[in-house]
Amino acid sequence: MADDITPPNNPTPPTPATPGSLFAQNEKIEKINVADEIKGSFLDYSMSVIVSRALPDARDGLKPSQRRILYAMHDLNLYPGRQHRKCAKICGDTSGNYHPHGEAVIYPTLVHMAQPWVMRERLVDGQGNFGSVEGDPPAAMRYTEARLTHLGAALMEDMERDTVDFVPNYDETRTEPVVFPAAFPNLLVNGGTGIAVGMATNIAPHNLGEVVDGICALVDNPDIKVEELIKYVKGPDFPTGCSILGIEGIKNYFKTGRGSVKIRGKLHTEEMKGGKDVIVVDEIPFNVNRATLVERIAELVNEKTLTDITAIRDESDENTRVVIELKRDAAVKVVINNLYKLTALETSFSSNMLAIDQRRPKVLNLKDLMVCYIEHRREVVIRRTKFELANAEKRAETLEGFLIALANMDEFIRLIRESKTRDEARLKLAGYEFTRKNVEKFGVMIRSEARLDKGRYLFSEQQIEAILELRLYQLVGLEQEKIKSEYAELLKKIEDLIDILAKEKRVLGIIKSELKAIKDKYATPRRTQIVPDEGEMAIEDLIANEGVIITLTHAGLIKRTTISSYRSQRRGGKGVIGLTTRQAEAEEDSDFVEHLFTASTHDYLMFFTNTGRVYVERVHEIPEGSRASKGRSIANVLSLQSSEKVVALLRVESKKGANNEDITWKSEDAYVFFATRNGTVKKTPLSDFANTRKGGSHCHRH
Repeated sequence: MADDITPPNNPTPPTPATPGSLFAQNEKIEKINVADEIKGSFLDYSMSVIVSRALPDARDGLKPSQRRILYAMHDLNLYPGRQHRKCAKICGDTSGNYHPHGEAVIYPTLVHMAQPWVMRERLVDGQGNFGSVEGDPPAAMRYTEARLTHLGAALMEDMERDTVDFVPNYDETRTEPVVFPAAFPNLLVNGGTGIAVGMATNIAPHNLGEVVDGICALVDNPDIKVEELIKYVKGPDFPTGCSILGIEGIKNYFKTGRGSVKIRGKLHTEEMKGGKDVIVVDEIPFNVNRATLVERIAELVNEKTLTDITAIRDESDENTRVVIELKRDAAVKVVINNLYKLTALETSFSSNMLAIDQRRPKVLNLKDLMVCYIEHRREVVIRRTKFELANAEKRAETLEGFLIALANMDEFIRLIRESKTRDEARLKLAGYEFTRKNVEKFGVMIRSEARLDKGRYLFSEQQIEAILELRLYQLVGLEQEKIKSEYAELLKKIEDLIDILAKEKRVLGIIKSELKAIKDKYATPRRTQIVPDEGEMAIEDLIANEGVIITLTHAGLIKRTTISSYRSQRRGGKGVIGLTTRQAEAEEDSDFVEHLFTASTHDYLMFFTNTGRVYVERVHEIPEGSRASKGRSIANVLSLQSSEKVVALLRVESKKGANNEDITWKSEDAYVFFATRNGTVKKTPLSDFANTRKGGSHCHRH
């Protein structure tokens, strides 16, 4: 279709409109390429979603919707210590003034900033039902109330001192900030998630105190490496606690901005009356729904996947407490490992630190995010200092006029009394001149040459207005001393502010001192514990290491039975049935036990066949049978070839190294000894059987 349309750069002359046509007579109509138009429109939409909706700003860590909600709360003066206001009012003001997308879509964002299991440091202090970690929805906005937390207010601190730019809102009736001054690094502390067009972000929360220490270290040493920053910022610090397994994933996303960390819930065991054990889940992984977790465990119990659990109860209040009751003889460690393997008690957090930096989406590592924040705070401190300097100079200029007038008040009163109008008094004061020497005689130091003209001091318009507004009570001696004292302090302040602007070191020092003050007030201990990674979980960790009896009959029926199935007999007892075998009329067709020995479920079994092949299996992979059962055919366990039969069976004890590593097949002084019917013997190192294939391997040739 695009080939039939004239490109925009070669427009077709407009067709004159006929009476009654849809287009006006003088309207210009151009044909455009539909593909180009769709492409351009979609790119514009994509950039709008990326920059102005879904991704947080690297400076204050907020999305536009979050920033507008907090700014609407600022307008309502909902600061800590103030009364809570209805969320319906907050959402309505946000929608009407700054974010015209309806208060119903704004409310979930407000709720998100008030949930302690989502935000490491909450920005909104909610009052009422704001949902739960079990996924329960919050109450309607007409029932809940909110105000800013101390850290939420800290994001907007000094905003009125020209520290950030303001732009018109959507209908240009008021202005809103482009970014907040952000007295603390919110993006690293609270993290953030967002799905844009073609990209997504997922940033983990971190500990406030650790992040501040890391930023201060970066300020002191701009060349510091990410590996050194990890000494200060240990890793994610999730609001729900839990544990992080290993530091490799942390290092990866700290260095590259992308990576995955493995997280586990925390649990402990308790003993009930009667000797039964229970597992108590104290903390769940971040972003895991507690109710869904309990349902999943119950499903596994009903499906007979977790057979050692008898009951599960959720006794949680504000703190998580999920109680899992076990059978009397259950192996607690095995049940715990199965819970980690089969449920969300162990999961992973995939980090993708994508944020808006200088109006562009970028994947930033730990150091990059800190640099963005430091540069932002440097600009905030400089702009705030310039604002304070301008105000201090303006006030000092006014006080200069006061001091000069007070030093020669009789003459000034005469000039004013002889004036018929205010304008005439203003003109007389403007023409009143002092020499520099006379001004300094009054104790007023000339700060700027701007007030001097050919050696004479000239009043400014501001000073004239201040003198005309001078009140009678300010003529008393005590008030004059106050003015002199304030003027002297202002001169010192101006000198200090100029020094700040002249020295980069002082600006960075202010950034550090303000961050440390935030840390001292609001930092809390780390909640998430970082523990060594156990590596990939071995299957034997899911199997209790217990004693069993292995039986293999002449007909090739095999089974394993727990030793506890064979109760001890008293002297003269009749014994118990240990195996049911097939009985036939012909003796040679009857079955009988050919191999019987004890082993542990973690041990290995080596099966040698009449064709000179060997098969290796774990004991726990042998089918379990009751004490009186016949067992299952060996052909269901081993991939035996036709006419192949097991002639020998050897147990190899499982051995673990210092790091829980399986070293069974690494022994240098262990051998397997062979002897044939014809008298041929040999010994083979046990290590040669380490890589035996599932389908068996040749170990001896005839």
